[in-house]
Amino acid sequence: MKKTVKKVLLFLATIMLISCGGGEKEEKKDIKIGDYSKKETKKETKATSSSDMIDLSNKGLGPIKSVSISDGIDEAMAAHGENVFGKMCSACHKMDKKFIGPKIADVTKRRAPEWIMNMIINPEEMIANDPIAKQLLMESNMAVMANQNINEEDARAILEYFRKYDSQ
Repeated sequence: MKKTVKKVLLFLATIMLISCGGGEKEEKKDIKIGDYSKKETKKETKATSSSDMIDLSNKGLGPIKSVSISDGIDEAMAAHGENVFGKMCSACHKMDKKFIGPKIADVTKRRAPEWIMNMIINPEEMIANDPIAKQLLMESNMAVMANQNINEEDARAILEYFRKYDSQ
C-alpha cells in the first residue's frame, strides 16, 4: 500500500513538473529598478478644519432666522447666559480650549449669531445638514452635541455671554 501511494505521488509530481516547465519562453520586460521618472504623484489636499470655515452669512438650520443685536453688551442677559451655559453646556465645552466639544472663545467672530443660536436649539438638524456642524462633529471625534432643550430666550442669553466673553 505504501508503495502504491508513493508511486501515485511521484506520478502526480512528475505531471506537475512537466506541465509547469518548458513550453514557450516568456518575453522578458525591461524593468529599471529605481526609475521613478514616470511616477504620477497625487496632489495632497489638506482637510478643511472648522476654524478655517469662517462663514458669517451661514445662519444655520432651525427656528432662528434673524437676531437683533445691539452694539453694547446686555450685562444682565450675559450673566443669565453664563449661568445657563455653566449648567447646561460646560460639561462638554470650555471657553479657551477644546474639550469634548470645540472651544467657545471667539465663536462670535467665526459664526453668525443665528448659526450659534440654531446650533444650541437645534443640534440634530444642524449636525445632519450644516457643513460647518458636520466638520465640528468630525473634529470632536463624533461626539454628538446633545439637545439640551434650551429655549430661544436662554439661547439668546448664551449668545450674549459669548459676545461679552469675545469682547474682553
